[in-house]
Amino acid sequence: SVDIVENADELLLIADVPGVNADGIDIDFENGALSIYARVEPRQPEGETRYVLREYGVGDYHREFRVGEAIDSSKISADVANGVLTVRLPKAEAVKPRKIAVSTN
Repeated sequence: SVDIVENADELLLIADVPGVNADGIDIDFENGALSIYARVEPRQPEGETRYVLREYGVGDYHREFRVGEAIDSSKISADVANGVLTVRLPKAEAVKPRKIAVSTN
């Protein structure tokens, strides 16, 4: 699941990635596409585990998003904590709201 939140300075992409640590996440930005790939390691040894009940699905995570020119791609950053990945997509200065000073003639 992904939430995308907008504020005045940036977009925040917030993704649930349970069971993934920072080493298992690859984020790439190329040609306007932000690609997120997270590897989920099996919790039990494959082939050696005899499940009585298995409801927790383990699998890799992959999502791709188109990113417009309003984002300053050189400043994209990400962090992960408690199974939640947060990708910060800062807005370019040209698209941020700004106050225009009014002068008298």
